[in-house]
Amino acid sequence: MAKKSEDIKTVRPIIANGKTKLADIDPRSTCSFNGDKAATVAIFAQLNARLVELQELLYAEHKHKVLVVLQAMDTGGKDGVIRKVFSGINPLGIHVASFKAPTAAELDHDYLWRVHQRVPAKGEMVVFNRSHYEDVLITRVEGWIDDRTAKARFRQINDFETMLVEEGTIILKFFLHISRDEQKQRLQERLDDPAKKWKFNPGDLVARGKWDDYQRVYEEGINATSSQHAPWYIVPADRNWVRDLYVCSVLVEVLSNLKMQYPHPPAGLEKVVIK
Repeated sequence: MAKKSEDIKTVRPIIANGKTKLADIDPRSTCSFNGDKAATVAIFAQLNARLVELQELLYAEHKHKVLVVLQAMDTGGKDGVIRKVFSGINPLGIHVASFKAPTAAELDHDYLWRVHQRVPAKGEMVVFNRSHYEDVLITRVEGWIDDRTAKARFRQINDFETMLVEEGTIILKFFLHISRDEQKQRLQERLDDPAKKWKFNPGDLVARGKWDDYQRVYEEGINATSSQHAPWYIVPADRNWVRDLYVCSVLVEVLSNLKMQYPHPPAGLEKVVIK
């Protein structure tokens, strides 16, 4: 049996407040864990075990829906979070949706059409590996939409997320904040490691050359769409072990606060005899 959430040391999250400056947040922060990797990894293991229990409750109670949004620069660690934080969770209760370049059919619809089809049902947890926010990020940097369209989309996204929340969805949005130097190191590792070289995409270097533009549009988008009901959490992500602990800590705290209960068993079970 895992420890109860209140018995485990957790992270004090950084939540965007409409005036957040990414440059003021240290991507190498250890979030008050004093750089003690071994202790942090041990705490993560306790939180991860608790998250597994909470996800089972979520599935059994069949009341709430949980949407986790992961956004980051290239090499920011989205795949790593999915592998580590959600390890051990029953695959029946969690789904991962990855949004790449839209298909012709998707382009014939509004930009939220393909996203709405992938949101969680009751009892489910869905993780967006990239999301509807791509339509106010890369589209702005590449000049495919102008600032006026972007502002309209901020409003539309806020309305969309408000509707999801009012229909019972818990929305947790994480920006995995890495430094330019850390990205350089991770890209180089992909080139040098035969097991990772397949991940290297020359297009990542094009995006890297527009680092400042991406930081600007991320900051504007985060501040425009972080709300009390659908907050943006800024995750210092240069250190993977801090990143994983941070995301898991927020998930455990939010799910614990739902006070979920297992459904009442059918009447008459006390009379059942298994022979």
